[in-house]
Amino acid sequence: MPPLRRWLEHPLTRGLDIDDPRTTYLRRRVLAGKPFLRRIYAEWYRALAASLPPGSAPVLELGAGAGFLADFVPGLVRSEVFYTPGLELVLDGLALPFAAGSLRGIAMTNVLHHLPRPLRFFAEAARCVRPGGVVTMIEPWVTPWSRWVYTRLHHEPFLPESREWEIQGGGPLSGANGALPWILFQRDRERFEREAPEWRVRSVEPIMPFRYLVSGGVALRGLMPAATYPLWRGLETALSPAAGRLAMFAHVVLERGAA
Repeated sequence: MPPLRRWLEHPLTRGLDIDDPRTTYLRRRVLAGKPFLRRIYAEWYRALAASLPPGSAPVLELGAGAGFLADFVPGLVRSEVFYTPGLELVLDGLALPFAAGSLRGIAMTNVLHHLPRPLRFFAEAARCVRPGGVVTMIEPWVTPWSRWVYTRLHHEPFLPESREWEIQGGGPLSGANGALPWILFQRDRERFEREAPEWRVRSVEPIMPFRYLVSGGVALRGLMPAATYPLWRGLETALSPAAGRLAMFAHVVLERGAA
């Protein structure tokens, strides 16, 4: 581990394996104790909720463990790959336990890039999500700035040059390619739409070049007090024309086509 990252590690989860369910559970406390970071998640969750179609059919959240999306989506079905308190389901994203066409959407935050067989997931999602429903997600994104950050300060593999979509090896959280969403929805978008024809890429919005970094995320210490949040948000708004070169994340929405 690089010395800088070791020094920045959050003390609450320092030394714990990322695949240990205790890490996810403790990250709830990290998120609750970092107002700056909590405002970031609230902004993400508002965007996810706004992208869902109306209706009373359920919405599934994958990787819900440490978050609070349920505050923004009434009746949300919260799931995780392993048990942590407060969830409705423990499930495998490659074999969803839902009837055909029973969901109006699937939402996730920093989850897709951990799924070892993304095409299998999207086939399952197409089976479970009704026509007109969505998969809406916040995921890492590839830009010149994010390449520098993710390859130096982040614990997960970040491999934009990978020709493979599938993730080999690793546990449920340690197995990852942070560049996978960008690979699927930008670099290899034509191939994705050909191999997952049930889905249309409705929108890709690169976002947030600095705020998540200075918040420390759920793994590192915060670098800025909560009172500075409006200043950082204003800076990012001013730099939004350069989001394609600076963003660290993207809000991606896929829409399920007609059956």
